[in-house]
Amino acid sequence: MKRVLLIEDDPEISELLCVLLRRENFEVTPVYDGQEGEAAALSKQYDVIILDIMLPSKDGLDVLRDIRGKIKTPILMLTAKGDDLDRIIGFEMGADDYLPKPFNPRELVARIKALLRRVKMDRSDEEASDSTINAGSIVLKTKSREVFVDHRKADLTSTEFNVLRTLLARPNEVISKSDLTELSLGRKLSAYDRAIDMHVSNLRKKLEGISIQTIRGVGYMYQVSDSSALQQTNHPRNES
Repeated sequence: MKRVLLIEDDPEISELLCVLLRRENFEVTPVYDGQEGEAAALSKQYDVIILDIMLPSKDGLDVLRDIRGKIKTPILMLTAKGDDLDRIIGFEMGADDYLPKPFNPRELVARIKALLRRVKMDRSDEEASDSTINAGSIVLKTKSREVFVDHRKADLTSTEFNVLRTLLARPNEVISKSDLTELSLGRKLSAYDRAIDMHVSNLRKKLEGISIQTIRGVGYMYQVSDSSALQQTNHPRNES
């Protein structure tokens, strides 16, 4: 049974989500303020954390900032409708996905399942034979899920790594936002969904000089002017 930590101060929303998630066979731990939520997140292993932004005692963004460097658990933010600033800051701090309030509870369940699918994909990477993609100054290692720029390790979230890997695997090819969402986040693109845009924006900030082109109205493309600068090496798994 998958464990969900729900950090939400509205008792009606919390109760509704607890009932729905338990029907979907999740084990749910509800917490109603930021400090208690942070303590819960760091004291027990969860499969997904649902984190509201507006919380008593400690703001959700502060909680996110203080736990992200310590745990890799997927985090889904609940934000106020239309509040892009909170979403941008949340993604920069390492949130994996978001839902604006008010939301359809069924959509929340779908997002949680998508995050769990993505975690499963991440683990399959770790178990697969090693491969390395060299793209100019960027080196991406699939098995260890590390990225280096000019030999310096880049601090990417798991979702940012997935987005970058998808783009590097198909150089000079336009990848639609819909496809990039499914391949990187493990779910379908929904209306007014800007998660992929924000993850790409963060990659551009973190990887200086990266050439991710925006194809307006379509999606994104990793542009390589010299095809010889992009190489993928597959390393055989060591068998003992």
